[in-house]
Amino acid sequence: MLPWSIGVVWFNAMEVVAWVSVWMVGWGTNSAFPLVGGYRFLAQGLAYELPHMFALITVALGAESLDFGEIARAQDGLWFVVWMPVAFLVYLLSVLAMAFWGPFGHPVGHDLAGGAVLELAGPDRLVFEAGRYALLVVASAAAVPLFLGGGAGPLLPGWAWALVKTYLVLALLVWVRHRLPVIRMDRFMTAAWVVLIPATLVQMLVVGIVVLG
Repeated sequence: MLPWSIGVVWFNAMEVVAWVSVWMVGWGTNSAFPLVGGYRFLAQGLAYELPHMFALITVALGAESLDFGEIARAQDGLWFVVWMPVAFLVYLLSVLAMAFWGPFGHPVGHDLAGGAVLELAGPDRLVFEAGRYALLVVASAAAVPLFLGGGAGPLLPGWAWALVKTYLVLALLVWVRHRLPVIRMDRFMTAAWVVLIPATLVQMLVVGIVVLG
């Protein structure tokens, strides 16, 4: 089976690289604060990964495909963000948690003097931060075929609409960083297990009923 034919699975699997990278940065420096930051990221990852996975499954179920191209084409006439708003919101929240950005910046919190990145400096710090921003860009771009109809839109060519939509999603994520306070880890984990997982399961059930119908 070709990788792009199961693109949703590949996209979800590659997030493990982020888990390993941040954890190794925190653990590898042999320092207390970075290690705690690494543990915080693991705890945060365990909380967001299931809702995130269910959101992706909901999209794949609605399109009856794991291929990003097929998912985008399945939204002809009605984007998934319209009838899968819960999945879209959970996706955005999980992206913020994946990049430990804004309200989910606890792994690099001030109470840990910088947390996982405390001991990084120079090129190492630059590469780490570049990877963090790359996560936001890639996740924003993935939201376009998953929820926003891919390159669909009037007047402009498809690639231009894809860029515009990617920029809008990225701008929203960047805006959130300076507008919402950092959420305590225990509260986020509680919200993820008690609210986000049931909400995404209900959304998936609704989509499944519509598809079967």
